[in-house]
Amino acid sequence: MFRHGREVCLMPDMIETMRTVGRRLWGGVLCSCLALTGCASLPRHVEKFPSHALRDPLSTRLGRLVARSAAHHPQGDSGLRLLASGEEAFDSLIALADSAQRTLDLQYYIIDDDESSRVILEHVRMAAERGVRVRILVDDFNTAGQDTRFMRLGELPNIEVRIFNPFPGGRFSMWSRFLFSAGDIARINHRMHDKLFVADNSIAITGGRNIGDEYFTLNRKYNFVDLDVIATGPIVSQLSDSFDRFWNSKYSYPIASIDPMVPVGGVPKLNTAGTGPEGGEFLRREIRAGHLRLDWVPATVLADRPVKIASETSPAEQKTIANNVAALIRSAKKDVLIISPYFVPGRRGVALMRSLVARGVRIHILTNSLATTDAPIVDIGYARYRKPLLKMGVDLRELRPKIGKARPRFHRFGASTASLHAKAIVIDNETVFIGSMNMDARSAHTNTELGIVFKSAQIAGQVTALFDDIARYGCYKLKLIPGTNKIEWIGKGPGAERVWYHDPETTLLQRIGLKLLTPFAPEQLL
Repeated sequence: MFRHGREVCLMPDMIETMRTVGRRLWGGVLCSCLALTGCASLPRHVEKFPSHALRDPLSTRLGRLVARSAAHHPQGDSGLRLLASGEEAFDSLIALADSAQRTLDLQYYIIDDDESSRVILEHVRMAAERGVRVRILVDDFNTAGQDTRFMRLGELPNIEVRIFNPFPGGRFSMWSRFLFSAGDIARINHRMHDKLFVADNSIAITGGRNIGDEYFTLNRKYNFVDLDVIATGPIVSQLSDSFDRFWNSKYSYPIASIDPMVPVGGVPKLNTAGTGPEGGEFLRREIRAGHLRLDWVPATVLADRPVKIASETSPAEQKTIANNVAALIRSAKKDVLIISPYFVPGRRGVALMRSLVARGVRIHILTNSLATTDAPIVDIGYARYRKPLLKMGVDLRELRPKIGKARPRFHRFGASTASLHAKAIVIDNETVFIGSMNMDARSAHTNTELGIVFKSAQIAGQVTALFDDIARYGCYKLKLIPGTNKIEWIGKGPGAERVWYHDPETTLLQRIGLKLLTPFAPEQLL
């Protein structure tokens, strides 16, 4: 079973719900129904050459800027800054592409084919024109029909594109891909979910955002609440080491080796005038001024290795970051704040939280509601744990489709529907985890994930402030009705409060449909 998809597909009715459910359940169906269709295979002998991150970042302007910024801070600390608004995240990626002198490394689960992606890739292309070596590594799950685009990009001087864990055939559509891969479902179920952008091995951006309009509040209908981090200092070399492991792994294929029949040709220059969010120039202004506004703190990278996709079952815990995240949560003494778009804690997770509550630790959780999730099938797994969590005293909140007035921390959502995509944990108002990992079994055991852990009361306060901001008017607070085993959803607005006794702002058909699918959605496969 699959839970990948476009990561934004908010369902207004049962038809759309069933479409998304289908995308997440087709693996098992195809294995049983298409076993006799025959399967394509990946090329056995692929010509590719290993390459590595820039070894002398001090030879670049960004490297020297970081060195100057670090001069008055403890040796070994890394400089970090939270990127909460889509506007600032978009500008920062462009600023890094424009400022790079030697290398650019991009690693993403999704690089969409829309306005923001075209603008960012045009700035990447211009960097390559200046002589910057560009390596682009993209997971293959969301590239259906885009081979020509990536092939042409990879044909440009100084740019190389590789595809991670590719489908072997039928590349023009998602369904044809699975049709030609019916005998290889176990492998293609594993995906590279990492998000990383590194310039000159000196400044990196990592976190929850892929590259696409909805991650930068540019989609007119749906936009994500998301978080990234700008990182400098020693942590960047750790991030680059992780990139190199994936880039040079046997699961990464040059785009030309996957579908040699794709016609090639130059990529036309893109008109970037008037595109992107209004305002901006956050990081760009600081680079020009020669001063980076950062919080210098101890930090480390948590990164899964490419070998995680090799097994048809869960790999050893020590090979994944899930064990590290569990240990991080277990270390809490006073407070735990968990922000995750998909929250399926499982019995172990519930037991862990119960032990924390028994020690007097307060737990706050923000996740998507059924009305805002882009993966309704996951709500089945999450819903199983709502009542146990509420009974033990967990503060449980779900995002609303409309988060209210414009908030400077998130930029302008306007009339667009909101969906939670940020993945963050704050421990005792000091220790922070931000990355690509959701709090569910798929992130723990199936997909590869990337994140950073650091101690910063300042950034911890910023993440907590974001939670408080949403909690005020942008979410439902869940409670057990006294004397019953039923849940009520309380939604507050300016001068008003409303109570629901079922998943708010959803249709009856959506709720019935998920009820019917519950027996066919085992938690370990969500």
